[in-house]
Amino acid sequence: MSELSVTTRSGPNGPVVEVAGELDHDTASEVRALLSGLELRPGTQLVVDLTALTFCDSSGITVLLAARNHVLAAQAGMALSGVPDRVQRVFRILGLDQVFVTYPTVEDAVAAWPQQTE
Repeated sequence: MSELSVTTRSGPNGPVVEVAGELDHDTASEVRALLSGLELRPGTQLVVDLTALTFCDSSGITVLLAARNHVLAAQAGMALSGVPDRVQRVFRILGLDQVFVTYPTVEDAVAAWPQQTE
């Protein structure tokens, strides 16, 4: 069984979701349900903190893409923070580095808003 911890808190621009552990086939549905259930208002920002992510497979990437679609439908913005190098490499290979806005830390993502919008 995959180990996963997800915590949500309010940030100055909108929700901050911290995902720690393995985001894979076994845990993707839990994260998808949480992210798609977030109430977002136009102009708010969702930050997904992946600093403590230890593994992410294609199911996890699909969850992040679904979250982005939810955010865009709400006319909000989304940023990823602390993306591990191995995941960042997969993003580059798949061209997702052109889809997701990433920052080293949650604080950097929050500080960049609203200068960086989707």
